[in-house]
Amino acid sequence: MTTVLIVDDQTLQRLGFRMLLEAQPDISVVGEASQGQEAVRLTAELRPDVVLMDVRMPGVNGIEATRRIVESGGRSRVLVLTTFDLDEYAYEALRAGAAGFFLKDARPEELVVGIRAVAAGDSVISPSLTRRLIDAFTTSHPQRTSGALVLSPGQRRQLAVLTEREREVLAAVATGWSNTEIAAHLHLAESTVKSHVSRILAKIDVRDRVQAVIFAYDVGLARPQ
Repeated sequence: MTTVLIVDDQTLQRLGFRMLLEAQPDISVVGEASQGQEAVRLTAELRPDVVLMDVRMPGVNGIEATRRIVESGGRSRVLVLTTFDLDEYAYEALRAGAAGFFLKDARPEELVVGIRAVAAGDSVISPSLTRRLIDAFTTSHPQRTSGALVLSPGQRRQLAVLTEREREVLAAVATGWSNTEIAAHLHLAESTVKSHVSRILAKIDVRDRVQAVIFAYDVGLARPQ
């Protein structure tokens, strides 16, 4: 059974999510919160598998709440929801450690699949949204595309431990490709790609593919097209 904490400042929105999720035989809603501080407290108390987190809320917003939940080191993973696909806070939410990003106008079945994936340890974010998030980031950080990329000592160490093949796989992950697509592109077995991705996450010390994408752009393995 996958347990979920719903966080949204809109009562009707929370009710809609609860009705959808409680109709699933393998998902249980263990609580609701209307703002970020309450979400952090309830996450610590209830230890849900997934926190369904709104971004824009009064008081402690979804970004800061996500950061606090992730930094606590607990088992709960955060799936952030936003109304707009170009939400100005999207990149920072992923930076804060969110396991994925969904739009509130996603189809119900997509959201359910996304929650299950996040609970299983995967990350969920559409390639198109990944593309727009990265574009927005590089627009506000022109040094990322100017050739004047300066890596921190930690980033240099993380990059140095990756093999050439692992760098290729990470660059492919940063395009938003699935394991199946990466396998076809690099002429590898899908199981081999999965093994590479697991080793990459461990070597660069990130939680999931979303954070790996951010790392790839930070160190120059991927660049806007």
